[in-house]
Amino acid sequence: MRRKTIIILFIFTFLMEIFICTFLCERIESVNQDIVKVNECVKEVEENYNDEDNYCKILDYSIIDTNDKLIYKTKQSESNSLNDAIKNNDIILDLKINDIVVGKILIKNNTNELINNYKNYIFITVFIMFIIQILLLIIYSIYINRNIIKPFNDLNKFAVRVADGNLDIPLYMDKKHVFGGFTEAFDLMRSELKKARINEKNANDAKKEMVSKLSHDIKTPIASIKSTSEIGYEKTKDKDIKNYFNQINIKTDQIKILVDNLFNSSINDITEIDVNPSNYSSDILNNLIKNADYLNKLNDYKVPNCNIYIDKIRMQQTLDNIINNSYKYANTKIDINIEKEEEYLIISFRDYGNGVNELDLPLLKEKYKRGRDVKDKDGAGLGLHLANYFMDNMNGKLELSNANPGFIVTIYIRII
Repeated sequence: MRRKTIIILFIFTFLMEIFICTFLCERIESVNQDIVKVNECVKEVEENYNDEDNYCKILDYSIIDTNDKLIYKTKQSESNSLNDAIKNNDIILDLKINDIVVGKILIKNNTNELINNYKNYIFITVFIMFIIQILLLIIYSIYINRNIIKPFNDLNKFAVRVADGNLDIPLYMDKKHVFGGFTEAFDLMRSELKKARINEKNANDAKKEMVSKLSHDIKTPIASIKSTSEIGYEKTKDKDIKNYFNQINIKTDQIKILVDNLFNSSINDITEIDVNPSNYSSDILNNLIKNADYLNKLNDYKVPNCNIYIDKIRMQQTLDNIINNSYKYANTKIDINIEKEEEYLIISFRDYGNGVNELDLPLLKEKYKRGRDVKDKDGAGLGLHLANYFMDNMNGKLELSNANPGFIVTIYIRII
């Protein structure tokens, strides 16, 4: 609406300028001395020739006698003689009394003055209209910039952000400018794209997490099968049976490699794993620890009676990762100690291997970080990282330290 008003005002001022200039130009062309006033003035002077007080007052003039002598003039600037009147292009008329010429009246010719006045009027009019039009153009430029150019640039920047994948910053919506309706539609598009991207990410993460769960859950029974077949291989004396057990060992190793690859590839792209802790009795830890210790390397232990805050599945994965790491890197007996301390149930696992280089110790909870002395062992550096992630999301914590000899992993489970 404002844009239309400004355009109408601009056109109106332009037309007014043309009209006024045309009118004044026509007046200039028609500028001429008023003959009626001239005749009236001459008649009054003739009638009152000897009475200056009653001379004509409507025009500027001077009077000379027949000898070109100045008798009277209305202003000092008027002509003093016939020659002056001719030079000034004045109107020269005879003064007659009883049909006898007694002198001449020299009426000032103000045509040039009137023309100059009209020219000044035209100049002032054009100048004022020009200033008004300049102001209107400035106002219109500000309007165009605020309501068209700036919103368009904002839309362009918004489109660039969306193209770059930044869907978090909303587009400011102002329905007053030209693109008001578009901004609402564009921001709605951004919101829908963000929802679609989140849903896609959640779906992909859910699939990958399901694969990681299955692959991780498969690792424990595979390890149990392998350890059982190794025991059978050592105990049997029959060569054919030994060969069967050896084949089982070979196949379980192949399956383990495939499962590890599947687990690593699925866990790599998962940005967030769901952890949903609930209230459980601490007795549940007996089965979880027993399931993780399939080689029976833990010493006897007793779980204090209390209520704990855990995700059962994630706690099983945490214990599996801790105990399996000890199997893999130390391959010694494992001392377990469980005790209550204020708001935590503390479980410590200590093996008697070579421990970890002190420089590597702070890095082991990071993703893909492994000790520099374990390059000959297979692994992805995810076990302790995941265990630490799970404990953090169950309001607990995980600590690592060296022993002399051995390595200690301590988990703090929240008591409720």
